[in-house]
Amino acid sequence: MTAGRSKTGRSLLLLLPLLLFLVGFFVWPLFSMMSQSISDTAVLRLLPRSTEVLAGWDRQSPPTPEMQAALMEDLKAVDDDQALGDMVRRLNSARSGFRTLMGKTTTALGDTTNPPADLVSIDTRWEKPEFWLAIADALSPLTDRNLLAAVDLGRNAAGEIEHLPADKSVNRVILVRTFWIAALVTFACACIGFPYAMIAASLSGWKRDLMLGAVLLPLWTSLLVRTAAWFILLQERGLINELLQTIGLIDSPLPLIFNRTGVIIAMTHVLLPFMVLPIYSVLLTIPKNLMPAAASLGAHPLRAFLRVLLPLSLRGVASGSLLVFISAIGYYITPALIGGPGDQMISSIIAFYATGSANWGMAGALGVVLLVATLLLYSVYARLSAEEPGRR
Repeated sequence: MTAGRSKTGRSLLLLLPLLLFLVGFFVWPLFSMMSQSISDTAVLRLLPRSTEVLAGWDRQSPPTPEMQAALMEDLKAVDDDQALGDMVRRLNSARSGFRTLMGKTTTALGDTTNPPADLVSIDTRWEKPEFWLAIADALSPLTDRNLLAAVDLGRNAAGEIEHLPADKSVNRVILVRTFWIAALVTFACACIGFPYAMIAASLSGWKRDLMLGAVLLPLWTSLLVRTAAWFILLQERGLINELLQTIGLIDSPLPLIFNRTGVIIAMTHVLLPFMVLPIYSVLLTIPKNLMPAAASLGAHPLRAFLRVLLPLSLRGVASGSLLVFISAIGYYITPALIGGPGDQMISSIIAFYATGSANWGMAGALGVVLLVATLLLYSVYARLSAEEPGRR
């Protein structure tokens, strides 16, 4: 028994580097992203006195002198400009006008020669309950605001969930665009990958190896390099337009770049192996005498394909489609370089929130939405992959 425990301990030690890698580069980033999407401490950490006073406010009456005094003390104690900026951005997103109001207020509070008596003397907007209601709502350390905003929802003054105004409802449009582009790429990969896999499965020897090597070649090349190559090929004076004009098929260059067409072409090329390989692996398991048997019974080749080969290969088509779709919804480089402003996918918006506006909560919320969609699709793929061959 001691020897068995020692063997188990050695096995766990061998797995320890892998476990540390998974925790450090997979579990922890996901946990951080999800916690950022529901975390909201930008206001709470700077307004401790206001938190205590606002706890007894009825959320309807005008602000009391105690509320104003507590907020003035909190703002005077702030010595971190970055934290103050985060708080202002958070409040301004909940109530328009907070950016100018806070700027005017902090400037007045910093004037030691003529200190203001209260906040209303600085700006009359401080006597409106709406601005204090925004502060009270932002004092909670947890929030569903980002998750709701990720799908263009929000809460009104009564706390009920409702759709955001049209000028703020953009995320759902981008999500629909992302899924639509991914669906088009999946369809294009299926149309190209299925015949290609059929031909590869019907060959043998060096011919099969050549076809498989051709479809695997993109996987051995950097994604950025492949996208840059398509950037050159799809230009107005690129190789494709020059070739089509030389052979007389077109008179003027086709618009193939900075639009949806270029994005689909480039993404299809990159993701095609993920469609071909699952279909090819399933086609190899189908007995080769089924199609000749159907023909000997009088079936037309097309009918034999639709009634025999296609149903048996649908599992590979479904697996390949899910793999391509899952990969496509998270693409960033290809749409950013090849597509136009109307072709950017949700990954570009996540990058903007993370690096452009430093809104990590919104970036995390959109990442959670994308993660949930990916996990749902992956569960379907895992279910298809786990089916036993005898049940096909």
